[in-house]
Amino acid sequence: MKEIAKVVNTNKIYKTGDTTISALNTSSVSFYAGELVLIIGPSGSGKTTLLSILGCVTYPTQGEVHINGNEVSSLPESKLGKIRLENIGFVFQGYNLIAPLNALQNVMLPLELMNIPAKEAKEKAIQALQKVNMEDRMKNLPKALSGGQQQRVAIARALVTNPSLILCDEPTAALDPASVDIVMQELKSLVSNDKCVVIVTHDMRLRQYADRIVYVDNGNVLKEEPISKYSH
Repeated sequence: MKEIAKVVNTNKIYKTGDTTISALNTSSVSFYAGELVLIIGPSGSGKTTLLSILGCVTYPTQGEVHINGNEVSSLPESKLGKIRLENIGFVFQGYNLIAPLNALQNVMLPLELMNIPAKEAKEKAIQALQKVNMEDRMKNLPKALSGGQQQRVAIARALVTNPSLILCDEPTAALDPASVDIVMQELKSLVSNDKCVVIVTHDMRLRQYADRIVYVDNGNVLKEEPISKYSH
């Protein structure tokens, strides 16, 4: 299987005065194309820190981060921004849609940041909205969409740049059960031979959608578990 991302002997330590807090203890874990991975653990366990390091949002204190075969943890912030834009899609619990922009404009935004011509950006954004069955709502502002619909627009925005790694932070926490299934089916459909979806959650209902689970607790990556024993 093609390796999309990995952290190698990576940790994250914060120092406040005389206090040292280890948000993530020294860990190594890899993520591969064609799989949907859950990172599961209680609040404060270190799972979001691991996701932030994978997403090149947070620098590790020690260790290496590799994205698509390239070691990126030693790069300056200016270059990390380019890597995030071109290789990684983000989906958040709060959707993070921009209120004055309609669904289509929200999805076009990453392409505009990449200086893609407007016509091409619009075409790609419409295609991304079609993939999550939201093309009929593309002129709607976020406030006119349900939580599940907003999350599907956010997924379209995450995939419009065709990233190989899609990182999701509690994407179903604010959704009702019906919307959870729709959103997880959409995320599952993104997994392909050249893409990996990684989801941080404490919601054990999501196990049925996963190919693998990585458990994190008290700053430690405890174990990894394939999901063959769970029925899909």
